[in-house]
Amino acid sequence: MKNDWLVVFLLAGIIALYGCQPASQDTREVQKELKVAVAGPFTGNAAAFGEMIQRGTELKAKEINAAGGINGMKLTLIFEDDTGKGKEAINVATRIANNRQILAVVGHFNSTCSLAGKTIYQRTGIVALSPGSTNVSVCEGSDWAFRNLYRDDFQGKFIAKYIKNVLKELQSVAVLYDNDDYGKGLADAFTAEAEAIGLTLVASEAYDRDNTDFKAQLTSIKAKNPDGIFISGLYGQAGLIAKQAREAGITARFFGGDGIDSPDFLTIAGDAAEGTYLTTPFLFGAGGEEAGKVAEAFKADYGVAPDTWAALSYDAVGMIAESIENTYNESATFSENRKAIRDYLASLDTPGEGYKGITGLTYFDKNGDTVNKPAYVKIVENGAFTTAPLQMLSPE
Repeated sequence: MKNDWLVVFLLAGIIALYGCQPASQDTREVQKELKVAVAGPFTGNAAAFGEMIQRGTELKAKEINAAGGINGMKLTLIFEDDTGKGKEAINVATRIANNRQILAVVGHFNSTCSLAGKTIYQRTGIVALSPGSTNVSVCEGSDWAFRNLYRDDFQGKFIAKYIKNVLKELQSVAVLYDNDDYGKGLADAFTAEAEAIGLTLVASEAYDRDNTDFKAQLTSIKAKNPDGIFISGLYGQAGLIAKQAREAGITARFFGGDGIDSPDFLTIAGDAAEGTYLTTPFLFGAGGEEAGKVAEAFKADYGVAPDTWAALSYDAVGMIAESIENTYNESATFSENRKAIRDYLASLDTPGEGYKGITGLTYFDKNGDTVNKPAYVKIVENGAFTTAPLQMLSPE
């Protein structure tokens, strides 16, 4: 009887000893996992952008982990859907900021969402690096906000000068803009520059993000008979505007900002997209050999070519990973590691210190803005985006 109890006691000890080992190992694995959030519009009327953002970030994380991770630690991306709406972005930002395992944020995409989350990230001390928000105010007033593309004051000025100096036959322009932070900010910048350089503005009409019927705005614009229509908004509404404009007999040439830079614009607009000009922060054809390799890998994984937003998101993950690699301290608190990432990004303030990615050299001014990135021009020909034959690498 005594021996039976001894056997039971020994078995219990063995089970306790070896049963604890997997749990301990799991804990160590968690400690070796570095988490970065990716916040974007994965559903909603900007979901086509979100899909490219997700794929671009996934590809970069996959490459980093295949090469050994970050100092031997696995990079894990946590995707958070803000639906492209400011209200949901507040919820997403709060959730991310309160998760002590998340070191930094790639996002948001929509300017409204970046602005909505900015105060939360600033208050809690976590970096948000946007690969898509272009509103002038996105980085201003926060030590924790960065972006790796141009601002709308640059983009709006560029578009106006391109119309005036490159497409010289166009003299009058109407503006149709999405009445949100991105659409209005870009339209304001375009309008100010157009007036300054002598383009004739014949109309300015606003619409809401959820609009699908633009007949009232287009009727007003048609009466002014402009040579061109600048659509300041996202691809979904822009596609409908182009289609409805042609159905209404409007023959003006269409122009757009980078919010139209999505294959879904072509699908929605159909034949009406033909001849549309738009600006974009990046062209794979201008990115050199490394960009070409990334494009090939992207297409191999996803069966489609990457776009501008996939490229900028790919680079954003690369910048965050480099920051973690150079600063992460396993003995530090999560707040200390978050701040070290911020300080590292802020130190990239000259061309010599900048991050070399597939979208070019990225470095920041005192606000966290990237001031050196150019704009490029695409045109829709034969139902596809192609590089416009005439570029203007400086808006001056």
